[in-house]
Amino acid sequence: MAKREKKRHGIRILLVLTYVFTGIIPLFLLSNVVFSTTEKYYIEERKKELLNQANILSGHIVISNYMFDKDKAAEFTQDIAQTSSQGDFRIIVTDSMGTVVNDSNKTEINKTYLIPEVIEALDNKDVAREQPNGSIYAVASIVDSTGENVGAVLIADMPTDIKDRMEVIRKQVYIMTIAIVLIVLIIVFIFSQMITEPIEKMVKTISQMADGHLERRIQVSNLGQSEIMELGVAVNNMAEKLEQVDISRQQFVSNVSHELKTPLSSIKVLSESMLLNTEAPREMYVEFLQDINSEIDRMTEIINDLLTLVRLDQKEIPVNFKTERLNNIVGDIVKRLMPLAQKKNIVLEYEEVQEVIAEIDSMKFTLAVSNLVDNAIKYTDEGGHVKVILDCDHQNAFITVSDTGVGIADDEIGRIFDRFYRVDKTRDRETGGTGLGLSITHSTILMHNGSIKVSSRENEGTTFVVRIPLMHSKS
Repeated sequence: MAKREKKRHGIRILLVLTYVFTGIIPLFLLSNVVFSTTEKYYIEERKKELLNQANILSGHIVISNYMFDKDKAAEFTQDIAQTSSQGDFRIIVTDSMGTVVNDSNKTEINKTYLIPEVIEALDNKDVAREQPNGSIYAVASIVDSTGENVGAVLIADMPTDIKDRMEVIRKQVYIMTIAIVLIVLIIVFIFSQMITEPIEKMVKTISQMADGHLERRIQVSNLGQSEIMELGVAVNNMAEKLEQVDISRQQFVSNVSHELKTPLSSIKVLSESMLLNTEAPREMYVEFLQDINSEIDRMTEIINDLLTLVRLDQKEIPVNFKTERLNNIVGDIVKRLMPLAQKKNIVLEYEEVQEVIAEIDSMKFTLAVSNLVDNAIKYTDEGGHVKVILDCDHQNAFITVSDTGVGIADDEIGRIFDRFYRVDKTRDRETGGTGLGLSITHSTILMHNGSIKVSSRENEGTTFVVRIPLMHSKS
């Protein structure tokens, strides 16, 4: 039971792991990609915004002539401070040599400030770039009315609002993702329970079948329309087949015991009669010995038929297919059994519709067809009629054996190929049959990859139709 529980939990763990690797992990990766892309988008937009602001400020400096009019120094400083305060960023203005002429923080004035972005701007290349510490430098060149580069405007901004905004979004998405993961895990657990519970019941039922309880069945009505239901139906069908095989085995053993017990009982009665009646005349001894010999022959016939069936079942008897003309083989069978038909004044007719050439094992084929014709004669009353027809199409040969005999009841047709089964046990005793002839015929036809069908009406007659392929595959 512990091992079974382990397997059940193993399926659940497999489902959860499948969900984790195909759902949760990709979801987190996608979330991170979305966060990174969104953050880059906001940073790029901020770069454009700052660079635009730097260009506006550069134009204002040129128009106001702040770079060359010393009398406007105070106004220049006030404008820089006001713009810096409004935008919440730092502004540095350099001349064409990279010397700081104004600084909103007033810490770098008159110092050389030749960072890469400023150098590029002094070379007439406006640039906005994110720095390793997360800040953004946007630098625009200052070009006077003659087109000469007279300096650069640098705006430095630390986009903490973007970082804060993304952090809030990240937390909300993570909380939502965790909630979704928990909900889906619960759903996966419920669905895994729905999957594993019927499987566990099936395993339990199959284990009971393996222990010999072949009557057990899986309740497929509780499984819904699913592959699991189809599996349950297949297991139930298998159980029914196994149960039928077990019943057939028990019946077979019982029938064998009964069939052998009857002649043994007769032999015992006859021998005891001979032993007790010591003064009996010689003629009685001879008669009793003849009866004993007859019963021994019957036992031998039963045992030989049983051995033939066992060998057919175990494929011990090889099938030697050879190309034969069926017209001659079936004709010889009819000719050999003609005396039996004449003895009962039965008309035995043979009709060849056309010439039939097929690959068969002639010995086994002869045995199968002989059993059918012999049975037709045995179970047809005197003055009746038995007809054998040989025909074919482009793929199969057909041998039809029909009679006007006692017929078979509808509820017994399905059992006539069972071993030792007799439609009329008393009549079969009279004809000396073992009840194994049709079983041997059926097995032999199957070995030829063919089929045998029967139709019958009580007191009107029976028709057997044998079909075998004309050619067999070489595989």
